[in-house]
Amino acid sequence: MAKLDVDWLGVFIEIYKTRSVSEAADRLGMAQARASGVLTKLRRHFGDPLFARTSTGMEPTPYAAGVYPDIVDCFERFSSPDSRRTAFDPASARRRFRVCMTDISEIVVLPHLINELRRLSNGIDIEAERITADSPSRLESGHADLAVGYMPSLEAGFYQQTLFMQDFVCLVARHHPRIREALNLKSFCHEGHVVVTTSGTGHSIVDREFAKRRIDRHIVLRVSSFLGIGRLVASTQLISIVPRRLGEVLADQEQIRMFAPPIRLPPYAVKQHWHARFHADPGSVWLRNLIARVVAA
Repeated sequence: MAKLDVDWLGVFIEIYKTRSVSEAADRLGMAQARASGVLTKLRRHFGDPLFARTSTGMEPTPYAAGVYPDIVDCFERFSSPDSRRTAFDPASARRRFRVCMTDISEIVVLPHLINELRRLSNGIDIEAERITADSPSRLESGHADLAVGYMPSLEAGFYQQTLFMQDFVCLVARHHPRIREALNLKSFCHEGHVVVTTSGTGHSIVDREFAKRRIDRHIVLRVSSFLGIGRLVASTQLISIVPRRLGEVLADQEQIRMFAPPIRLPPYAVKQHWHARFHADPGSVWLRNLIARVVAA
């Protein structure tokens, strides 16, 4: 029989509570595939299916229901050393956190994070850096503490937690001479577009969807950042597709309007990502919890 990993018991407990592998994984800040793999190992270890998929979720087998109290007791006993680690006290801490972000997060998330941080601590500061191809190695080495954005290609060794779902809107100048009350596909294709190409923002979803439908946009400008996109749209007759939360901020700042895209664009999850090496670091845990709370507010 394979050795039983204490962390597996935490997965068992969360699946038992939520009746869902995906929700358990989200609560634990791990990929669903990893939680499913742990469940497979638990089934092999105990020689029982443990949970069966039903119309109401993953229901425990009689065996799982019987051992659940003992597993909770065992997990609490063996995980208690973590609770005796030095707690992270933001009021007295002196630390700089490096967070990989998209420029969208710098506009949408960072102001709220800093305001809350200043309320809690005078000794903690944030150094924001852009998500790039080097971000995974920086998280692994500890040169960066956290990444916030869309990073679908991360490999094993990383945890992730969904912060919110994001969909897309079209931005148009408020006094656009041809687009007034609605934006149909014909007008969308006829007008010029400004496209942002940068890592971690989900723009590849948009490109892929238009390519799949064989819809050609008249792209007249490509830029590498969303930071100036509001002023560009407000000052020209160009259309831009941006994530909704960014669009809402820019619509309050510039003379622009938001329209629904003329075709359905799939939403995507904005997540925070961190390496397994720092999963239990008290400061990292505190920062992750703070960001999750800030974006949910």
